[in-house]
Amino acid sequence: MLLAVRHSTRYQYDKPVRESVMEVWMQPQKRTGQRLISFELELDPAAQLFSYADTFGNAVYHFDIPQPHERLTIMARSAVETEAPAALPDTLDRGEWDRLKSDFVRGEHFDFLHPHGFARPSPALEGFVAEKDLGALRVHDPLSAVRDLNRAVYEAFEYEAGVTRADSPIDDVLKARKGVCQDFSHVMIAICREWGLPARYVSGYLFTDRKAGDRSDPDATHAWVEVFLPSLRWVGFDPTNNILAGERHIACAVGRDYSDVPPSRGVYKGEADSELAVGVTVRKARAAVSEPEFLRISQPAPRPGQRRSQYSGLAYDQQRQQQQ
Repeated sequence: MLLAVRHSTRYQYDKPVRESVMEVWMQPQKRTGQRLISFELELDPAAQLFSYADTFGNAVYHFDIPQPHERLTIMARSAVETEAPAALPDTLDRGEWDRLKSDFVRGEHFDFLHPHGFARPSPALEGFVAEKDLGALRVHDPLSAVRDLNRAVYEAFEYEAGVTRADSPIDDVLKARKGVCQDFSHVMIAICREWGLPARYVSGYLFTDRKAGDRSDPDATHAWVEVFLPSLRWVGFDPTNNILAGERHIACAVGRDYSDVPPSRGVYKGEADSELAVGVTVRKARAAVSEPEFLRISQPAPRPGQRRSQYSGLAYDQQRQQQQ
């Protein structure tokens, strides 16, 4: 499947800011089943781009706009060719649980076996696991258990944007029983790690198919989960839509949770309020790719002084894009 992605991010300030420093994780990966054909990043105001690979091998683009500006626009365009993954077996043997306990697996995937950031256990998560009797799923082989967990998370939560935020802990979605893909992925990752399964957060896009039952927002970034099974390597599960990750999924970056791989992250200097607008389109490449029909407007950022960044001076965190 040949897919074209257009991802527009706009930060609007109510008065000029002196400087913006940003990093973005928007370039689709080169991986099995996914071939990156092209990627371009346009900035307004213009700035020099620097790129590097982060700890997890993701492509990161960094730039600094040192002059005063009232608006910052990031436009990322990608063309990607994807293939359907090989069919999975119905089950694995029970020995897979023992293979997951090997020193090699536990050492090689240490980062994806332990709580981090948003994907961590809590009393609310323990209550959810007990309420749904999810521990009983472990009587099956790991592949069957994760398939069932994927479905259980899908059935337990309603999809609704605006209930949670980009920085919401999983307790918020567990209480509301509503949220978006970012929330569902964190819940599933935390449970998998408690089971001794290496699990990682995948940030990217989805070519949405309403006829297939997809409930995620077609005009937003997407997130899902990859679980490491020694006999199969990394396998993708999408708890938002109760499907396996396939040729309609485009992976941009992997990390321990959302905080490792947000689509964009940065700070600005100045006494200004900011507003974030995001527009995403994912289309089959043979069709014309037009401008996003709308830009999703987030709530204004807290006033300067309410939230400090790690930088000195009047530097404040840019708003983050919640993955839908």
